[in-house]
Amino acid sequence: MTDDNKIIASNRKAGFEYTLLERFEAGIALQGSEIKSIRAGQISIQEAYVDVENGKEAWLLEAHIAPYEQAGKFFNHEPRRKRRLLLHKKEIRELWNNVRIKGMTIVPIKVYFKDGRAKLEIALAKGKKAYDKRATIAKRDEARDKERAMRVR
Repeated sequence: MTDDNKIIASNRKAGFEYTLLERFEAGIALQGSEIKSIRAGQISIQEAYVDVENGKEAWLLEAHIAPYEQAGKFFNHEPRRKRRLLLHKKEIRELWNNVRIKGMTIVPIKVYFKDGRAKLEIALAKGKKAYDKRATIAKRDEARDKERAMRVR
């Protein structure tokens, strides 16, 4: 990431729960109060996922964008509404073809601003088994122990 890309929210758990295969950058179709709330950092993508409908459109589901306080109750948005992702047809088709394979899913990785526009990084992912997660934990612990040993010397 360059300096002009400001990360707003990230899904750190996705890297642990899934093996991330291929990444895509998608725009998000937002309402006015939603973008203001995102600029204030009021977004959570921990439980969010991406759904592709018949290879035509991609949607972000279960992402929580807090209501914007200054918008009032009539001009505000629904916090967990379905949001359209802006991708090329070729990318949507590729995602659709891969999601039909058993065990594959699309997970949001992070939300950031690029040239003043909110972008969502999504990844084609395959769910990890319990033994894969244990191996990841073991590698992380081993790296931490090595780092401690190097610091002590």
